Amino acid sequence: MASPAANSASSRTVPARPNTAFRQLRGELSPGEFAAAVRRAARDIGEQVSCDARYVGRVEAGAIRCPNYAYERVFRHMFPGLTLSDMGFAPRETVRGRGARTAAGAAPLAAEPHHRDTRVRTCEESDVLRRAFITGGPTAALGIAAQPPRAWAVPAPRPSPGSRAGAAEAAAVEEAVRQIRLLDDRHGAEGLYRRAAAPLQSAYALLDAGAQRRSVSDRLHAGAGELAISVGWLAHDSGRFDDARSYYAEALATARICSDRALEAHAFCNTAFLARDAGRPREAVRAAQAAQQAARRLASPRLLSLLALREAGGCALLADRSGCQQALLRAQRLFGRGPADPDPEWMSFYGEAELEGLEAQCWSALGEGGRAAEHARRAVALQNPHFTRNIALFTAELAGDLAAGGAPEEAAAAGTRALHLLGQVRSARIRAMLDGTARVLRPRRAAPEVAAFLDRYAALPVAWGNGV
Repeated sequence: MASPAANSASSRTVPARPNTAFRQLRGELSPGEFAAAVRRAARDIGEQVSCDARYVGRVEAGAIRCPNYAYERVFRHMFPGLTLSDMGFAPRETVRGRGARTAAGAAPLAAEPHHRDTRVRTCEESDVLRRAFITGGPTAALGIAAQPPRAWAVPAPRPSPGSRAGAAEAAAVEEAVRQIRLLDDRHGAEGLYRRAAAPLQSAYALLDAGAQRRSVSDRLHAGAGELAISVGWLAHDSGRFDDARSYYAEALATARICSDRALEAHAFCNTAFLARDAGRPREAVRAAQAAQQAARRLASPRLLSLLALREAGGCALLADRSGCQQALLRAQRLFGRGPADPDPEWMSFYGEAELEGLEAQCWSALGEGGRAAEHARRAVALQNPHFTRNIALFTAELAGDLAAGGAPEEAAAAGTRALHLLGQVRSARIRAMLDGTARVLRPRRAAPEVAAFLDRYAALPVAWGNGV
């Protein structure tokens, strides 16, 4: 335990330094007008950010020393050629590192000697969980920085006796969620799933140890729930459906404990998706409807749009054409209302490409391969290059739809493109889709394009489909 004097020293905060460089970038626009410009820029590149005047004010006041990855991509799109440093932000590693944080978890430390002493004392009193989550940032905590998938490793720390979580720990859990999602977007779930379970265990250990304030406890509950969903999704995308079901149920229980409707909607959303993939369409419909009920007060049309698509997917597998079409129309209408500030951060993947891709899956399940292929082709064309996994997914979907629709050469070409992407993305779900395409195309092997695809597919390492 740290001494009272150390506790007092470590609780000092230093006023944030205004970000004058970012203020200059705003120019003559009001904070609200600039926030609107940020949201428009995000839409241009397929990102989803809930930027408002308050966020702009926090950046300019220095309260946000470094933006999250979604905002970083948007700002770089708005100001080509400028680095984060040029925009007045601190390097990510100095913000996310242990030594960069005060007890409040936000204010920067000046260079005077007594502040350096405070930094040392803060580091000395940090418990094991603080070190695991914060040292070197969440990337280092996950052990996955600049390493190939096979080298990813995640430590499983435990809290020190008597320690209680503060704002820094809550922020680290939230950033760990973002980092897992970022890696999944680029590389897929395989190789990441088992390593990502340790931060979740640590997050729940933090909850068991208690928090310094109710606000911190609420953030930890929400963060732990989102981590459970993220790990569940990695299990889902790796073909481990029973594991995924368990993690989603854990997230739902956490949402109920802290009365978090947003987390509840997210948990039901993923449960619906899993039920559809696992061949339980009635459960998929019920879970999607429960998610919509939880989300009705969240003022996010885009969230309700995605949930309507989850319902449509279940209806399609039930061969309920009328129910599917009604849900699809509702999804399109809600999507057309555009993004809103209450849109959840986890929905950054949901843009026009995802809308098209999920509709393609519905028409495919209803047996309309040609119509499905049209939507899948648009999904591939519209997808943000950042979402490598989704490009591979929709390309595999297109290949399957073309094969079912009697266009073997085109199907083989799309399948070959998907195989190229599997060098970057490991996903049992995508592999299973290509399995189906290969089965359909084998009788058409006489066509050179088909033969080339089948040979390349046969050479794919078996381990890529086994979660390794």
